[in-house]
Amino acid sequence: MTTKKSKDLTLKDRLSRLTFLQACRVLGPEAPILIREGGKLEIEDFDGQVSLSADEFRVSLAGATATITLSDDRRRRIWWHCSKCETACVHVGAAFSLALEEKTILGLARPPDEMIPVESLGEQELFQRAIEERQERARTEKMTLRSIHPEELWTDYTITSAESGKTYRLALRGWERGDSYCSCPDFRTNTLGTCKHIIHARLKLQSRFSDRVHRRPYVRKVISVVLRYDEDLELRMLLPSKLDHRVAGLVAGLSDRHIEDIGLLLRTIEKLESIGLEVMVYPDAEEYIQRRLFQGRIDKLVREIRKNPKKHPLREGLLEAELLPYQLDGIAFAVGAGRAILADDMGLGKTIQGIGVAELLHRQAAIRKVLVICPASLKSQWMGEIHRFSRRDCQIVLGSAQERARQYDNDRFFTICNYEQVLRDILPIERVAWDLIVLDEGQRIKNWEAKTSRIVKGLRSPFALVLSGTPMENNLGELFSVVEFIDDRPLGPAFRFFNRHRVVDEKGKVLGYKNLGELRGNLEPVLLRRTRQSVMKELPPRTTEIVRIAPTDEQRDLHLTHIQVVSSIAQKPYISEMDLLRLRKALLMCRMAADSTFLVYKQEPSYSSKLEHLEVLLERLCQEKDRKIIMFSEWTTMLDLIEPILERIGIGYTRLDGSVPQKKRQQLVSRFDVDPACKVFIMTNAGSTGLNLQAADTVINVDLPWNPAILEQRVGRAHRMGQKRPVQVFVLVTENTIEENLLSTLSAKHTLALAALDTDSEIEEVDLTSGMEELKSRLEVLLGAKPEAPLDESEKARQEERARQVVEHERLSSAGGQLVSAAFSFIGQMLPDDGETEESRELSSLIRSRLDECIEKDEEGRYHLNVTLPDPAALDSLASSLGRILARPR
Repeated sequence: MTTKKSKDLTLKDRLSRLTFLQACRVLGPEAPILIREGGKLEIEDFDGQVSLSADEFRVSLAGATATITLSDDRRRRIWWHCSKCETACVHVGAAFSLALEEKTILGLARPPDEMIPVESLGEQELFQRAIEERQERARTEKMTLRSIHPEELWTDYTITSAESGKTYRLALRGWERGDSYCSCPDFRTNTLGTCKHIIHARLKLQSRFSDRVHRRPYVRKVISVVLRYDEDLELRMLLPSKLDHRVAGLVAGLSDRHIEDIGLLLRTIEKLESIGLEVMVYPDAEEYIQRRLFQGRIDKLVREIRKNPKKHPLREGLLEAELLPYQLDGIAFAVGAGRAILADDMGLGKTIQGIGVAELLHRQAAIRKVLVICPASLKSQWMGEIHRFSRRDCQIVLGSAQERARQYDNDRFFTICNYEQVLRDILPIERVAWDLIVLDEGQRIKNWEAKTSRIVKGLRSPFALVLSGTPMENNLGELFSVVEFIDDRPLGPAFRFFNRHRVVDEKGKVLGYKNLGELRGNLEPVLLRRTRQSVMKELPPRTTEIVRIAPTDEQRDLHLTHIQVVSSIAQKPYISEMDLLRLRKALLMCRMAADSTFLVYKQEPSYSSKLEHLEVLLERLCQEKDRKIIMFSEWTTMLDLIEPILERIGIGYTRLDGSVPQKKRQQLVSRFDVDPACKVFIMTNAGSTGLNLQAADTVINVDLPWNPAILEQRVGRAHRMGQKRPVQVFVLVTENTIEENLLSTLSAKHTLALAALDTDSEIEEVDLTSGMEELKSRLEVLLGAKPEAPLDESEKARQEERARQVVEHERLSSAGGQLVSAAFSFIGQMLPDDGETEESRELSSLIRSRLDECIEKDEEGRYHLNVTLPDPAALDSLASSLGRILARPR
């Protein structure tokens, strides 16, 4: 459950983090024009015309004074006023333009630090920087620390981050790295033995307890089974400092080392509990043990299937259709891994493999609840495939927020929702105990900074499966993000991953990638990729022709104007958010100009050598009787320009773009398939996924996308399973424009994808010149306080309960000792006061000496009595006898 918590941010805080989109919402529909025109007004005396105080930003120019303040209402929204105009005007636009453009001059931001790129650091420097970054965040970020037992230093805590709204369990056991534990993702992966939450707790607790308490070491009271997050994940049994000799004998083979034999561990725990000792198995260790036990059970079946999938009976017996051998092999791989990525090429049947994984896990692990997260356009297709290939029931999540909330907690085997719904419905989704989560088109979480990625990767389930033909579209960072959802350990922490695999210049600009063989080895246990060429020898051939077209003079001049903007921004020492917006717009204008000047100006005349060439190409192709063509463009406006050409030539066509409802898309596909007169299917990238168009034998890419994955997705609509004819692909490229640069960039990205994912590849390094990472490193640093994130109440309650359980478990032995002491004191009071005899004194002395051998004194001066009972019946007898004595009337 997530609730919102407001924070009273100052005007400077708000202006520091003000974005262009937020400014547009404040100013209204005319905002872009007002901000652009206001930015042209000159300020001759900056100090005299501009002032920024704690509660007012004032700009005087052109005979007017524009002010920006915070409103007095509960939400403290940004408010504006102009002394000359009653409505939003160019003067207010100038004030907002100044706040957006000159944050550093106004003291709302500072230039970024000039740091040596992480990729250039040695091991010791890398480690030191990672520690220093976490120390800085521990000092500057707001966190709320709550102790389960405030009177004790070495206990369990919960810590809530205001920045993320997340709550984690923190077990504080000492000041050295590795002594303590935090349930946050960073602690599990960074291999540093600490995190910002542990460091923050230490800073807060320095003044809360005396130096004497700080020097007193933690004393372990119970036997614990924990996970140690070092370079390698280790399962360990932690023991009290002193043990009864019988207990010491039982645990001798398990202490002070990584426990590989899970069976031995469980048998030992059972023996310890049989003699009355409780063993604390921490939650993450329990999950690890359960995963290892399942893998032990399933390994034999997986080996049998993968040894000869072609002849295995599950090919026909698993689903309501005969699986192809490589599909059964993929299912076995994913089930054996437990959490895996199937990165097969498009058209190889990843959906049926996902259904097969769920079915096999139901049979082998008794799973009952599967959540499928996919693009909205594929929800109906998933339901159709489930009904076709399995006997399991399913629920598609639809309707209003209230209706959707009820649909997740159902008794259906499959529940299908889309990525956008996960963001809106995270509360009801989190309340359900999912056994398996399937991400279709899993590249949707490639951007680890995006909200969708953070939310989806926070979902919990014992088993997980990512289906994606393109888990990496542009760079290795995307692959890292996708793998994190499956397992945050194989690739290590981000700072080590990039240091190991990325090549940069002295400014941090990515030049290429290295050590790709090592990367493939790390991915092998969790990622399986098969290409169409390797598993579908019967697929018809595919040819690709690059068609280079000279631009018109008008296109060339327009392209030059915008490419100069790109160059000027790239050369700035540091850049702002507005610089990034201008950069993106200039690049977009360059790409549009390569198609037609009309896309930029939105008015005639339209200059486009590409459209002229396209008309000639279509006339030639459509002279062939059975030719069927699918044609892609990035922009609907370009489709608008293509339609008159098709009508002029007299070619039947149909069109699909983002405005076409999902329900009508299959009707368009059916018409293209069965109508001989419908020769051309024109579409934007809205049709690049989820559509099967084997009726086509020609794909024309009117323009180029940013990444090779989308280009491949386009071609995959026709060149896929079921295609019987050779497929011809045309790529139209305007010479001397950004499109020619895109060709080489796409080629490098495609090479990188093959080198990183293809296990048969022998490529160790890839050259790739990309400026985006370097540009991001030069973004000015905002100084305003961040608004607090919504508090995740569900996770907070879960972590508090876990912390309480752990601490209470350790306190049981102390409470039990107090109860026994009170009982015997009460018995002593009940006995007749007739003095001690010689016999009673001898018995008392004997009992005292024997018990003294079982007494231990901890560092805090407390006494612990360790007694080994012969069997559980002895404990029952002792408790019964004491109970009867105490219950007797005086």
